[in-house]
Amino acid sequence: MTGTTELSRRRFLKGSVGVLLLAVTAKGLVTAAWAADPSPAFGADSMPGGTVDDPLVFVSIATDGTVTLVAHRAEMGTGVRTSLPMVVADEMEARWDRVKVVQAEANETRYGNQNVDGSRSMRHFLMPMRRVGAAARQMLEMAAAARWSVPLMEVKAVQHEVVHLPSGRRLGYGELAADAARQPVPNADALKLKARDEFRYIGKSQVRPVDLEAIGRGQAIYGMDMRLPGMVYAVVARPPVVGGKLHRVDSSKALAIPGVLKVVEIPAFQDAPGFQPLGGVAVVARNTWAAMQGRAALQIEWDDGSNGRYDSKAYRKTLEAAARAPGRVMRNAGDAARAWARAPETERLAAEYYVPHLAHASMEPPVATVRIKGDGAEVWTSIQNPAAAQDAVAARLGLEPENITVNVLLLGGGFGRKSKPDFVDEAAIVAMAMPEGTPVKLVWTREDDIHHDYLHTVSVERLEAVMGEDGQVQSWLHRSAAPTIASLFTEGAKGQQLFESAMSAINMPYRIANVRVETAEVAAHTRIGWFRSVANIPHAFAAQCFIAELAHRAGKDHRQFALDLIGPARRIDPGTLADTWNYSESPERYPYDTGRLRGVIEAACQGAGWGRELPEGHGLGLAFCYSFVSYTASVVEVAVYAEGEVRVVAVDMALDCGPQINPERIRAQMEGGAIMGLSLALDSEITFENGRVKQSNFHDYEVLRHSASPRLIRTHLVNDDHDLPPGGVGEPPVPPVAPALCNAIFAATGKRVRSLPVRRLA
Repeated sequence: MTGTTELSRRRFLKGSVGVLLLAVTAKGLVTAAWAADPSPAFGADSMPGGTVDDPLVFVSIATDGTVTLVAHRAEMGTGVRTSLPMVVADEMEARWDRVKVVQAEANETRYGNQNVDGSRSMRHFLMPMRRVGAAARQMLEMAAAARWSVPLMEVKAVQHEVVHLPSGRRLGYGELAADAARQPVPNADALKLKARDEFRYIGKSQVRPVDLEAIGRGQAIYGMDMRLPGMVYAVVARPPVVGGKLHRVDSSKALAIPGVLKVVEIPAFQDAPGFQPLGGVAVVARNTWAAMQGRAALQIEWDDGSNGRYDSKAYRKTLEAAARAPGRVMRNAGDAARAWARAPETERLAAEYYVPHLAHASMEPPVATVRIKGDGAEVWTSIQNPAAAQDAVAARLGLEPENITVNVLLLGGGFGRKSKPDFVDEAAIVAMAMPEGTPVKLVWTREDDIHHDYLHTVSVERLEAVMGEDGQVQSWLHRSAAPTIASLFTEGAKGQQLFESAMSAINMPYRIANVRVETAEVAAHTRIGWFRSVANIPHAFAAQCFIAELAHRAGKDHRQFALDLIGPARRIDPGTLADTWNYSESPERYPYDTGRLRGVIEAACQGAGWGRELPEGHGLGLAFCYSFVSYTASVVEVAVYAEGEVRVVAVDMALDCGPQINPERIRAQMEGGAIMGLSLALDSEITFENGRVKQSNFHDYEVLRHSASPRLIRTHLVNDDHDLPPGGVGEPPVPPVAPALCNAIFAATGKRVRSLPVRRLA
């Protein structure tokens, strides 16, 4: 049975005696192979035949035939620790029940990018993983041909064996591993990838996730599960206002609590917050409960600083005023201002949409364990960006990053929060204050997580359009007023940047002659971070609701109006905006193809039965989005009751991500995206008063309850074209859900919803 092991590269190489090892570089080329030297002189960081430049993934075949694959990217529920090894196993004709997966530690020099953000894992590593698997298969075939002294064309790898086709002779992978390691690595011209009809696992849903059994038995190791001999536990009292500082602390009562060992001050961040800790006071104890009791006993006075007056209601008015005034131009085509000025009032339509701050609220709050010993340190944590954690701890301890080992554990969700290693840095600070070699486990409670998150930005989006008497949209203005993620890294940064505007604002697919996109220069008063699908959420919410309003004004069916607005299938030329158009991807490789967008709209509408007769109080709503180079559309059916209660009956989700590598995981991501999108639409909201987050736990920062979840979520996967490069899957499902819901509410009631969360209609 396929299993997962937490194993460092050092342990992996030490245990890989007499095996075939392959490496794949950042450019996706297999560069070297070698047989491990069993002599004691063979060091864990040296390799016979020379070193490998920037290896990302290693493949090992042991003498007993076990294939070990190193997963270099963290698992947080997307299935990447299954899907990428599955690709390698398919190309090398390995039997999945003979495969083991080990998790790589942080080492971007060896493994390349390890940051699990931006829906990039399959997008960037599908072809490299196919190439390394194919190289392993061909080298095994060459070894068998040499062993039998037969032409290479007479041998074929089939399910963990190499077969001599004329005679039927067979050799297992373990028997051939050492000989295969001495074969030349096939170059790009000689490498033979499988044809699609030869795939055993790719595109199928038969592969069991490698972590499934351990998770089901409660044996999987998440950050909160980490245990080490002599471990102590810490929690932190942080400034309640971002940018606040400790003024005075009396820790005498805390230190008197049984089990409390020490109180450690955490310095406040300097300049822009970045990934620095917020500051405050840590309480260290023999167990988490004692640490929390000690924290509660601290007598602290805070200096709130410049954000102490931050108030959500007042700030919303600031955003609304900013959205109604000219802003910084992000895209301009034609003359939208002139078209608006010349149009009669009857041809104008303007609307404003509001999305509040949102917390990530991943199931497992942040947690990290750090042990300092000698001239190095070891970290165990659930982190999306291991290299960032490695760099943060190295900087804190004044060491080189290679002296910091970061062991990547399973993540209980992330959504972007756990790519920011402030909590790991906190653990390192506390470990520095303890005797050398003491493991410190620093735990965030749910309240810590809600109060001190890197929040999704709050925004007001203003849309203005001119629609002629013929129902054609003649001009489009989209002005966004929202604090920027750039404020994390540049003190005083104001207004969304081009990369944020490129998410469903400037990269619009509509045939409109006069287009203008602007952003308002508004300041951030809390930490703004990336959140699942980032700025696509507010931009798509506004644009997709506005299109529904335009369709209603024109007296046309929403679906048909949207398809007409998009126009015929074509590839959009981003022109001078090419550098930011496509989530850092090449517009030539990933063109914005409106035919694919039309395809997901049609699939979602067909799945939902668009146009069918509905019961009283029911409505269907449509929305669509181009997000992380994939195409998504959602149709939501709601039932609205007399007392204003909104119930979601069904959600139809359509996705075109190009080749569908692991359909079961894609469907899981779509279903999870539907639930998350409904949560932020119906329930979730972070508000501030006197600079402080008012919510604290799931009783007041609500996520969708099981009882409120839709009875049906249907996923429609479109266009499984393996000639296309793969698109993202994790983030694209979220943005269309909220606008589809609000459009469905209008279809059911005639009431427009332009502000989230909906909760209950008045």
